[in-house]
Amino acid sequence: MEPPNQAEEAIVPSRDETEQDSGGKVAGEEERIRPDSHALFSMKSILWHGGSVYDAWFSCASNQVAQVLLTLPYSFSQMGMASGIILQIFYGLMGSWTAYLISVLYVEYRTRKEKENVSFKNHVIQASSSSRSSSPLFFFFSRALHNLFIFTSMQQWFEVLDGLLGPYWKAIGLAFNCTFLLFGSVIQLIGCASNIYYINNRLDKRTWTYIFGACCATTVFIPSFHNYRIWSFLGLGMTTYTAWYLTIAAFVHGQEAGVPHSGPAKLVLYFTGATNILYTFGGHAVTVEIMHAMWKPQKFKYIYLLATLYVFTLTLPSASAMYWAFGDRLLDHANAFSLLPKTRWRDTAVVLMLIHQFITFGFACTPLYFVWEKVIGVHDTRSIALRAVARLPVVVPIWFLAIIFPFFGPINSAVGALLVSFTVYVIPCLAHIFTYRHASARNNAAEKPPFFLPSWTAMYALNTFVVVWVLVVGFGFGGWASITNFIRQIDTFGLFAKCYQCAKPPPPAAAAPPHAHR
Repeated sequence: MEPPNQAEEAIVPSRDETEQDSGGKVAGEEERIRPDSHALFSMKSILWHGGSVYDAWFSCASNQVAQVLLTLPYSFSQMGMASGIILQIFYGLMGSWTAYLISVLYVEYRTRKEKENVSFKNHVIQASSSSRSSSPLFFFFSRALHNLFIFTSMQQWFEVLDGLLGPYWKAIGLAFNCTFLLFGSVIQLIGCASNIYYINNRLDKRTWTYIFGACCATTVFIPSFHNYRIWSFLGLGMTTYTAWYLTIAAFVHGQEAGVPHSGPAKLVLYFTGATNILYTFGGHAVTVEIMHAMWKPQKFKYIYLLATLYVFTLTLPSASAMYWAFGDRLLDHANAFSLLPKTRWRDTAVVLMLIHQFITFGFACTPLYFVWEKVIGVHDTRSIALRAVARLPVVVPIWFLAIIFPFFGPINSAVGALLVSFTVYVIPCLAHIFTYRHASARNNAAEKPPFFLPSWTAMYALNTFVVVWVLVVGFGFGGWASITNFIRQIDTFGLFAKCYQCAKPPPPAAAAPPHAHR
């Protein structure tokens, strides 16, 4: 039986991808975003249809730092103040460079495809007819692989890798990205349980993980996301409030008397903290999706750098102030909220971070939902209930992993070393090197080397430096340190820890001796 044609929508539609008519207007624009009434159009445009440079900046800044903001003081206690500040700046600039490379590769891919008269308005994949095997099992797996191929053709970053370098690169990028999104969702769920505990500690963190796992599972009812405008704005406001609350609260609390600041004391702790910072500035796995949402994606090149500069104003003061105030006490408190007194200001910060983490969980899970829907062949159904039921198997392992490994902080470092290193640092640099390895590709490049590095040789040298540094320091030493620290958490707290790093209840008071009768 020949399957029907598969039509895919881009996750975040882009205005500049529609063809222009003879009058200069974008053909199909009214049909795609114009609601029935002008009033509704205005409101919907304000809330949802963002494709400007400012929208891209908000998306980059809000997606770059979320719950990791609460673990950076913990990293400072592992590394020391000087190394923490230097590595934040270093990895922030390195992340901005690889985001720039991703934007260059996307523009190159779009340019080549547009020369072939490929329209980016819709991703339409012709399903080729094939004879059905006599084995039902073989047919099922072949159809599953075919459906997965259709999905990955829809994903812009994997499409870029496929279009420029071939299917093997696409498969590698897909594997790392999906695994990163899976554990990124796990981290958000762990963060929710860790944060809410500091508002209501009558329930342990494992119980809160059960509750928030059920809450986050409601994201299966959201068919897709069309734009990041309102969520990016709200998310950035939430993290800004939290960062400055941490800074001000630390200074108001003051430096604890006699608190030591011994970091860095051990290599394991040093490289664990370093990989958490590498994870912090590795949030540009969705760079292509953000560009795809822009009306003029070629303007993206320096947006991520500008977003990083703003993020520095959040991460550097908050982490430095918390480490100054609490010093080595942070080594046993991966969540910065745990050391601050319970006030309405702290409770507000906790609630805002919970909302932001819930939204981030949905953003991270939605591509995974699409992958699974494509594998089992239900993505095209109009029934939201059927798609929701089909998505539940994606939430279950995330829920389960968050319960098994509730190590808020150490798990960030492990994900940073083993997944982020490749997903957003090594692969973009190698992809850029191999895309422009021939002189003809360099001569016909859509984007020439930037003004601050106007030489292909210099770009190759910088890319090679990033690859070697991340493989040796991030993946090598960072992987060793983060896994060692992760195993130490398992040995100390055990798997399925009921309440990770919770304060031990005070021992019961000894009964007073009975008074002697006279």
